[in-house]
Amino acid sequence: MSVHALKTATSLRSKVSPEEWQARVDLAACYRLMDLYGMSDLIANHVSVRVPGEHDSFLINAYGLLYEEITASSLIKIDHEGKILSKPDFGPGLDYGVNRAGFVIHSAIHMAKPEVACVIHTHTWPGMAVSTMECGLLPNTQTSMRFAKISYRDFDGVVLDLSAREALVKDLGDNNALILRNHGLLTTGATIAEAFNAMHRLELSCKTQVAAMSCNTKLIDVPAEVVEATYQNYQPKTRRPFGVLDWPALLRKLDRNDPSFRD
Repeated sequence: MSVHALKTATSLRSKVSPEEWQARVDLAACYRLMDLYGMSDLIANHVSVRVPGEHDSFLINAYGLLYEEITASSLIKIDHEGKILSKPDFGPGLDYGVNRAGFVIHSAIHMAKPEVACVIHTHTWPGMAVSTMECGLLPNTQTSMRFAKISYRDFDGVVLDLSAREALVKDLGDNNALILRNHGLLTTGATIAEAFNAMHRLELSCKTQVAAMSCNTKLIDVPAEVVEATYQNYQPKTRRPFGVLDWPALLRKLDRNDPSFRD
């Protein structure tokens, strides 16, 4: 089998609106950060963002690229019915499209929740491990108490059928985080920064739970009223939006390491 070199996509900066370009840069940054913090799964999984000013289109990764390869110009633009509106030339033999499950999951949320700009879905080992636990995510650390009222969805197969969209949205409800049982994790946000912050903390919560449970010792239960008060302290009405301070710092980190996500 021959291996083709990935063609560097011609920059789309001059071909899209300034708002779309900024969304592309931030989304490419999010993919790089997901990889940097150990939340990628080869070419699988997906992060999407609604195209600013366009209610029925969003940007998502090309199915065939590693997260570390993704750039602002390599993202694919699709509508809520799965039609590809624009995509770059990836080079000979590399006619990448969009992962079907990714389209179904992300289109479901973008269609039903206009307040959501970004959706992140992962298959990390801590997330998958907790997704198999009957107890679900335990609110026994300060970080995990942020997700004390997290949503759950029972596994009923790979999400390929459009009929799954309504049930997925119903199970997510008004929360910004969902554990897909026997599957993985999902977070949403009004911004990419907000969704990434939620996923980073949810991932950390799952890692902590797996580590604590593996020690084979009794875990400390936190009183319900303390859990509730802590949960409320994490809600939008009591604090600034998540990601406001950390996102610029994360972009600086990426720029120091490899600024090619901006291409």
